[in-house]
Amino acid sequence: MAPGGDDDNRLIAAALGGDNGAFTQLMQRHKAPLYRFIRRYVGDADEAFDLVQESFVSAWSALDSFDQKRPFPVWLRRIALNKCRDWSRRRQVRHFFFGAAPLEAADKLPISTAEDNDQQEELRALDQAIAALPTALKEPLLLTVFEDMSQAEAAALLGISIKAVETRIYRAKQRLRDSLA
Repeated sequence: MAPGGDDDNRLIAAALGGDNGAFTQLMQRHKAPLYRFIRRYVGDADEAFDLVQESFVSAWSALDSFDQKRPFPVWLRRIALNKCRDWSRRRQVRHFFFGAAPLEAADKLPISTAEDNDQQEELRALDQAIAALPTALKEPLLLTVFEDMSQAEAAALLGISIKAVETRIYRAKQRLRDSLA
């Protein structure tokens, strides 16, 4: 997560005071880590880009409800997590009604060397395996392993116990090992 506590709060106060440039600075500071989080959650680069935008629009709309005693990146992750969950539900409905082809099929990148190709395939396989995890396992894994949250922070964000986070991370890693073996 990007540091910034007091500086984030200063920018939030300025944005609430009408300074649109302050919110732009917040977005620039947090968009890369937020994109990485969402990309890992959904497993699709284009969808992740759209969800980052939706997350920031929601954050802007709800900025006056932000509790400045809490870290802004955690609040932003909560918004993004809800957007990812909504996306997942919409995708399941689309697939059920229309038999849509998996979005991952469109995620083909040009590769220059055989070694790059192997690395890209491994990363693509990992992205797909993470995206395929059940939500209950995926969320604690992403928050702790990729977003550098402590298990206590992830537990608070998800509304579950620290022990549940620990257990779910263990199970997620087991499933990833099995699916990538």
